[in-house]
Amino acid sequence: MYIKFRKVHNNRGVILKIVNKVIVSLVVFFILSCSKPLSSESFIRINQLGFRPEDQKTAILISAAPITVKEFVIKTKNDKTVFEKDLLIDTALNSHFKYSARLDFSEFKQQGEYYIQINNIRSKIFRIRNNIYNQVRDSLSLFFRVQRCGPTKPFLHQPCHLQDATEVIGYSKTSPVDLTGGWHDAGDYTKFLFTTAFTTYMMLFAYEFDPQKFNYDLDKNSVPDILEEARVGLDFLLRCDFADDAFITQVQDDRDHTVGWRMPENDTLTFNRPAFVKMNRSQIGIYAATMAIANRIWKSKFFDYEFAEKCLKSGIKIFELRDKIIDYKDEAKYYPDTIYIGELALGAAELFFSTNNKKYQILALEYGRKTEPDFWWSWGDFNALAFYKLSSIDYSFTNQIRKNLEQFRQNSRNNFFNEPLSYSWGTTTSFLGVALQAILYKKLTNNSEFDSLIYNCRDFVLGRNPWGMSFIYGIGHSYPKKIHSQIAYFLKGYLPGALVGGPSPSSVFEGRNIERNSQLSKFDYKNIIYFDSFDNYVNNEPTITGNVTALFVYGYFCSSNN
Repeated sequence: MYIKFRKVHNNRGVILKIVNKVIVSLVVFFILSCSKPLSSESFIRINQLGFRPEDQKTAILISAAPITVKEFVIKTKNDKTVFEKDLLIDTALNSHFKYSARLDFSEFKQQGEYYIQINNIRSKIFRIRNNIYNQVRDSLSLFFRVQRCGPTKPFLHQPCHLQDATEVIGYSKTSPVDLTGGWHDAGDYTKFLFTTAFTTYMMLFAYEFDPQKFNYDLDKNSVPDILEEARVGLDFLLRCDFADDAFITQVQDDRDHTVGWRMPENDTLTFNRPAFVKMNRSQIGIYAATMAIANRIWKSKFFDYEFAEKCLKSGIKIFELRDKIIDYKDEAKYYPDTIYIGELALGAAELFFSTNNKKYQILALEYGRKTEPDFWWSWGDFNALAFYKLSSIDYSFTNQIRKNLEQFRQNSRNNFFNEPLSYSWGTTTSFLGVALQAILYKKLTNNSEFDSLIYNCRDFVLGRNPWGMSFIYGIGHSYPKKIHSQIAYFLKGYLPGALVGGPSPSSVFEGRNIERNSQLSKFDYKNIIYFDSFDNYVNNEPTITGNVTALFVYGYFCSSNN
């Protein structure tokens, strides 16, 4: 089927229609033949994986020379033209790529494999298919198996750190405590309660949000993979609850970063990995929320009332410590979150849903009304989750999510690649967090007005960006090959499903001993840079919090069938 955007009108019968078609074809041929070839320094930036038939579908052309051609065409793998439409000429990307254009082919919905051609420039092959995002979800899930620590059946390495933790620092008890399990936080081998709790919560939240799409069971053991993985996090978190008046918040310290590359089972610090009590209210809030939602799922899904009750009791106990501790200021600057009201609101809300105790409902509303939109998304900026949960108690909290989205949309309209936020350390996570918030709002309101944020952020991470990189290992045609990960380093960069941090301001690199390569430097703009290097822990390190944000977003686009 051939779809032409400018339709030929049938005014006086079949003959006139044929004549008009011939004339239009000749005009198009004349325009294309007279147009100067585009510069070899011209590139089409597109979601390299592809699209579902009903998706918004856009791409961007950047060029070092003037763009004289007016149209783009979509062709099949066999070079048959199936769609054409006008380009929308736009502004410059940077001093090298002074010319650009936008492409919108949302109305093209035919399933298959295609490429875009603009004069002499063509894109890589992309696909249009209903279940195209299932492979992204599956790959992102596999990443967590690689990150597993302890005797948890990890992937790509042996069981490791079986002596965690050799002592406890910051509490009167200094003897060893069993803190095996969980996930390594990023490319290193440290473990944190905060990021483990957030990651576990997001897995459970995703399953509760859409139990059909997140019911996938790739290992065919009758347990949804996302819940199987969440159990790894839950078991570790429960071990962190080691005393009546304190809990463990961290395993290992900065020494992990000073002993060089090594596989986890060969860690020279295996017998020198202390645990730390660095409690704060943010950790209390997300811990309580995680244990409360686990309680509901393990009761309703697995009928495991004993484990469900264990989770709930632990969540309640730690939540009750919120006014009995002094927030610890982490001198090492590992996740030093000091704005905790949103996390406490989320914790209280989840405890209310699990206990039906009005005390928690009152607290949830009290904390929630003091919580402001954070106009961001990161490991510590996820107030939208609290607003989403509180909306089932008081629908007005929906407006708090909307405030975020209105700001994101305004930002995206003011720049060429529709970035909704400033670039930062962890750009990909923040951008996908914008998509996540728009998905939550759509679920609450059945309103599609922020769909462009969802699609633009989703596609940015998969290649619709200045560098033409998919920032998830193994997805698309061009992706990072030198991921900053201990395990990837010994596997020639291989780390399935790893979402790297992505481009960031050059200022982030100041004072850091990271040697920059110039392979992609001509695409840098506004002092935003990206390069692929094992040593580049700013651009190229994956984190469990980033990956779980991606897992929610790309899981949302999956077919319900495996």
